[in-house]
Amino acid sequence: MYILKKLDTDKKYFTKRLLQWNTKQNNRAMPWKGEKDPYKIWLSEIILQQTRVEQGWDYYNRFVANFPNIYKLAAAPQERVFKLWEGLGYYTRCKNLIATAKFIAIEKQGQFPGSYTEILSLKGIGPYTAAAIASFAFNLPHAVVDGNVFRVLSRFFGMDTPTDSTNGKKLFTALAEELLEKKLPGIYNQAIMDFGAVICKPKNPLCSTCPLKARCTALLEGKVDILPVKSGKLIKKQRWLYYLIVAYNGKIYVKKRGPREIWENLYEFVLQETGKAFSLEEIKNSKLFKNIAGKNKATILHVSEMYKQQLTHQTIHGNFIQLTVNTEPPLEDYQAVTYKQLKKLPFPKFITGYLAQNKLQAFEG
Repeated sequence: MYILKKLDTDKKYFTKRLLQWNTKQNNRAMPWKGEKDPYKIWLSEIILQQTRVEQGWDYYNRFVANFPNIYKLAAAPQERVFKLWEGLGYYTRCKNLIATAKFIAIEKQGQFPGSYTEILSLKGIGPYTAAAIASFAFNLPHAVVDGNVFRVLSRFFGMDTPTDSTNGKKLFTALAEELLEKKLPGIYNQAIMDFGAVICKPKNPLCSTCPLKARCTALLEGKVDILPVKSGKLIKKQRWLYYLIVAYNGKIYVKKRGPREIWENLYEFVLQETGKAFSLEEIKNSKLFKNIAGKNKATILHVSEMYKQQLTHQTIHGNFIQLTVNTEPPLEDYQAVTYKQLKKLPFPKFITGYLAQNKLQAFEG
């Protein structure tokens, strides 16, 4: 009975002190903070999925400037939207953003759904994003549960159930709903996310100045560094991508990536994917390279260093080989584009990183 009473007291203490901190000390600034327009809240939340606030800030401002309302976004050419998104990664988010904008603009006459259930049914929106939009835009009592919330609750209440387990998600969600200030759900949700970002940080949390330190279980029991707990580690796939930047007659060959793959709907150069690291000689001896070169010997202009990009489930390795050919290459699935056209196309970060550091010699000499 004592333990239950203490837990109940701790819950009331947690919510009260968190809101006090938010009122008196929280000065975390973000362009969408305090926003009530569900379109802009939705836009910010989709951009911030798997993206740091510092990185997402400029993207949000550019999207709002280019598409001030959902009709503008729904009517925009897909490649223009993807170009603005370029560099954010996880391009399925952008694809879903476009689909949902069109659905709301056409099927809902531009009226953003006003209930949690309706919001959750939209493409690309999960429980966290639905709760954020519902509470921020419509003041509905739904608690957000993201990485910041997992961490804060795990440490304060000493919860060692893995946050990525089915049981853990249920326990943390139930606790988050119980702690929510029902009269001020939007303010509370923003407060706990800000608290996790600036005070109860993953590394080097500010425990000495934390307003909850008197009753924080992790601090009192020396468990700050081991909470929250995750059950397992992802097994990452290794991939090697070798891009042939093929130039012929003043143009370079590109192709839009297909569905159900990384970088869907983004453009790339001629691709040779291998199961392991290849040397330049091995690439030159490949069937693809020989077909491109034809009877005339291709002229290699530049070979890059090995590039690497870490994605959630896979690690991408590879490099870029710039070459010119004297006869039109048999690349039926690719299109030849000018430099002006190339600059307007959206590419994945793996490719834009190379382009930012290197000239395309066929164009620029």
